[in-house]
Amino acid sequence: MNALRTLCTSALLAASLLLGGCASNRVNLEEVREFADASARLGGYAELSTRYRDTYLREQPYLPPAAEKVAKENDARRHAAYNDFVTIQKAVVLYMQTLSQLAGQGRYDFTPQIDTFSVGLSGMTDTTLGQKQVAAYTGLARLLTRAITSHFQKESVETMVREGDADVRVLLEAMISLTDIYASAHENEKKTVLGFFDVALPLADRPQDRLLYTLARAHAQAKTSEYRLVERRIDLARQGLAKVAQGHQQLRENLATMSSSEMRHMLSDVVRDLRLIRAGLASD
Repeated sequence: MNALRTLCTSALLAASLLLGGCASNRVNLEEVREFADASARLGGYAELSTRYRDTYLREQPYLPPAAEKVAKENDARRHAAYNDFVTIQKAVVLYMQTLSQLAGQGRYDFTPQIDTFSVGLSGMTDTTLGQKQVAAYTGLARLLTRAITSHFQKESVETMVREGDADVRVLLEAMISLTDIYASAHENEKKTVLGFFDVALPLADRPQDRLLYTLARAHAQAKTSEYRLVERRIDLARQGLAKVAQGHQQLRENLATMSSSEMRHMLSDVVRDLRLIRAGLASD
């Protein structure tokens, strides 16, 4: 009986230590979870990608006939590249969602993430992307697949960050570069549309065209406000992506001191900034 009591006591002590260790890991990883979650939910980039794809639909009514052919060719290229552009973003989001789950308290199921990665990139022909981005995407897919068999949360988080850092950095750099492409397309569209009104409005400022002139001027003012709003969204998206890259780099460089007060405060500051950026994007 004494031996049985001793065995039970030892088992309870071992269980207590094991559960205590898990709880400690979860506390230590709380800021990592919040950072990954805030990064995954940032927003902005997907909407800008869709707007870039649909540029021709908005600018077509204002195009001079001589520009129509080139505009249609550009439209075809944008549509061809669109899936690759958003697939890169999905890869980063899925990585962050997985990192958040690994750092969380509950059980995790990676099936949706792996199923999404099975689609892959459609190809890089006629896009600004290349094999470097394809390799980074493939690397993340393999890393997430391996994460399914992981048994220790803390070690899984460290493995994800350490081995995923280079690929995440490549894809985030690609997304930041693409926001520059979106900004350039936006600027060209703005010049086309507002330039149309700059020419057309003075010609319509006659008594018999007063109603047409008033409606056209109101439309031009609405388009001007729209373009200012989009420019702000592009700027916020750039800031957000740069902040995600900064936070992940800091996490990677400080894995050994991940639970330290300094590191936790550093990640908390990044999370705060990401939430402010997300709120700014949502308020537009």
